[in-house]
Amino acid sequence: MKLKQGGSGSEVDESLAALMTNANAVRAITAAVEGTIGPKGLDTMLVDSSGEVVITNDGVTILDKMEVNHPAANMLINIAKAQQAEVGDGTTTATIMAGGLVSEGVNQVLRGVPIARVIEGVKYGIACALEQIKLRAREIKDINAPIVRNIAMIAGREYEDIADLVVRAARLIGFEKLCESKFKLSDIIMAEEGADNEVFMGVIVNKERMNQEMPLSVSQAKVLVIDDALEPEEIKDEALNTEAGVKLSRELLYQFKENICKIIELGVQVVLVDRGVHPMAEEILTDAGVMVIQRVLTEDLRRGAEHVGARMIKRTGLKKDLADIHKYLGNADTVYADEKLEHIRILGGAGKPMATILVGAATTEVVGERQRIAKDAASSVQAAVKSGYVPGGGSIEIAVSRAVEQSRGNVKGMSAYGVDCVTHALRMPLAQIVENAGYNPLEKVEEVVATQGSQGLDSLGIDCDSGEVVDMLVLGVVDPVKVKLHAVKAAGEVAVAILRIDTIIKKKVEDASITKTGVNKIGGLTQF
Repeated sequence: MKLKQGGSGSEVDESLAALMTNANAVRAITAAVEGTIGPKGLDTMLVDSSGEVVITNDGVTILDKMEVNHPAANMLINIAKAQQAEVGDGTTTATIMAGGLVSEGVNQVLRGVPIARVIEGVKYGIACALEQIKLRAREIKDINAPIVRNIAMIAGREYEDIADLVVRAARLIGFEKLCESKFKLSDIIMAEEGADNEVFMGVIVNKERMNQEMPLSVSQAKVLVIDDALEPEEIKDEALNTEAGVKLSRELLYQFKENICKIIELGVQVVLVDRGVHPMAEEILTDAGVMVIQRVLTEDLRRGAEHVGARMIKRTGLKKDLADIHKYLGNADTVYADEKLEHIRILGGAGKPMATILVGAATTEVVGERQRIAKDAASSVQAAVKSGYVPGGGSIEIAVSRAVEQSRGNVKGMSAYGVDCVTHALRMPLAQIVENAGYNPLEKVEEVVATQGSQGLDSLGIDCDSGEVVDMLVLGVVDPVKVKLHAVKAAGEVAVAILRIDTIIKKKVEDASITKTGVNKIGGLTQF
């Protein structure tokens, strides 16, 4: 078998070594997450060198935190991260399908199919699969439809309390807001140890009052948001060694004190500050009964400003006259400090309506996991509202695989074997779901394929409790179209990229003191 025209046996071995090395790395990554998929999927424990433990069922978290050195493995992990960033869910599905594509692609090459033909067939099959998913999309027209909660339940790993929180928030925000391109429902989620589950209109600033003498609560508050430090303007150290520099420093301090007095004169009751606050400002504002929150995270500062309708101002902007500064102020019905949870809540802002989902957790160990679950559920709900939904539980992938298999005759020559790779990969999610549930994956996948064909339903899958073929739509098991589209597209892209790699070369160390002394080729890896 020749992989290169005129290539020698060593060249053939070299190419196969690179392909096999990459395929093994991809297989190892796939194995790390495949046990988590489906309603019977299990958790993974990640432990670092210091003994810190993360227990999670979330595919992208596992991939992100596991120690990986192989470049092909990192390519697969990056695809999962891109899936998470784009749609917030479906990372495990994307990883499993990518692993299936690469594995089957290697099998076809070992059978004698040229890698170029495999890649051609994979590209055709992926394009066909994407079109088939779009054709099977069902639209959500009402945010109050029961299907919305079903989506939250599936993506939220059947945590009813989290699903209910997400659905309440989605209904509170409304259909139009969820469809905005820049808005992400997952961004409004926070998890706190010891908190009660809540959904409310308002924002949380994850900081405390600057000192305990400042008011705990303020009603009908004027809010000033400073995107800067609340400190005097700085002058260079060398300037302080001169008489003119010392004079300038005193003038700036006097000007700063006047600026603080302007804040009080305007009736400001709450000040959010990006960075630190000068002791003089703290003392004056405390005496005036102003609540000051310093070193606010950028995202909290932005959300707080938008909610109260404030324009962010720099410290130099406080030099403006009172009328001009007044234009920067926002308003809120209530701002209060929650001493138990150690944060500030801003409610009833005069700016953009904003909701917050607060997810409670019993212990520190589960805070992160509950937040990840809630974010997955929120991302899936929003994706389904925007793009529609399809039957879940691996059923839609089976239906699409049947369509791709039927299109095989449209491909000429050996590229048809690449189409077979796509058919195989599309059946992997269901196979893994039923395997995790304790059933024979070969038997159950073929049973679903045959039953879908005989009944003409693309929503038939396996009930993981009974092992019977059932209608996923009747069970309420559905997935967002956007999640499926991106997972298939991402899996195809990374698989093609990995299959195209013919040789792996170790880069030389970029150090002038090291010279290249020779070349040694071992197992597809060229070392200098």
